[in-house]
Amino acid sequence: MVEVEGRRLKLTNLEKVLYPADGFTKAHVIDYYRQVAPYLLAHLAERPVTLKRFPDGVDAPSFFEKNASRQAPEWLRTMTLPTPGSSKGAETLDFAMLDDLPGLVWAANLAALELHVPQWTVGPRGGVRDPDLLVFDLDPGPDTTVVDCCRAAELIRSLVEADGLTAFPKTSGSKGLQLYVPVRVGNPERTSAYARAIAQRLAAEDPSRYVAVMAKARRSGRVFVDWSQNNPAKTTIAPYSLRAREHPTVSTPVTWREVERCRHPSDLTFTAPDVLARLDKHGDLLADLHKQPGRLPR
Repeated sequence: MVEVEGRRLKLTNLEKVLYPADGFTKAHVIDYYRQVAPYLLAHLAERPVTLKRFPDGVDAPSFFEKNASRQAPEWLRTMTLPTPGSSKGAETLDFAMLDDLPGLVWAANLAALELHVPQWTVGPRGGVRDPDLLVFDLDPGPDTTVVDCCRAAELIRSLVEADGLTAFPKTSGSKGLQLYVPVRVGNPERTSAYARAIAQRLAAEDPSRYVAVMAKARRSGRVFVDWSQNNPAKTTIAPYSLRAREHPTVSTPVTWREVERCRHPSDLTFTAPDVLARLDKHGDLLADLHKQPGRLPR
């Protein structure tokens, strides 16, 4: 039993190795989330969290958990939200709202390595707000890497800047790159339509390098410009979340200079210790993400 900011928590199996290649244990995971909390919590705030749990480590079966565990402590804040199209047929689910360090430590103790959030927030009474973010998920197909994703990101940056918008890059923590574009919209469908148009434009102008459809048969040698995560029912890996890869890599905010200079996948691969060192040096590169949201063109 431990006490975290006045909340009592039972931590279990701290010695269990969750990343065998590095000997990275559950204790290491909890400690990483403890240290990154001042930055991560700002990006989880007011967003219902979908946990991806790996109870026996990254090499073993995993599962998504939207409904807050029945074992959740009574102090954990949850929101009952509609879940249209739920694979389990549920009309609503109780999502965890990880808005403090105890909640984050609770999730880490469940081996929830990955924290996924939507592009919208909820109000204090559970009202779902319109999206405040637009996201492009740049996914390298076979024979491509994050280096190719960087070239796509530079093109997208130019296109959205021409529309008066600002793009913020971060790694996916897996193989690709993601761009956040802060927006203010009055219709939740607008972000998806805009992102789709940008993705289709890239694919039309350079079909040998970019594709805007999910069909895997068409992705070899190309970057898939995935606009579909702007669907209000979908989520994206949160900034500073771990990923369940061979090593404890993290979805890491990066500078545009780093994107422009990327020539090898290792240039944009960051593990938990790397990210903590980067935060000491740079602070949160997404700190200004929501300061000046743009309006989508009509």
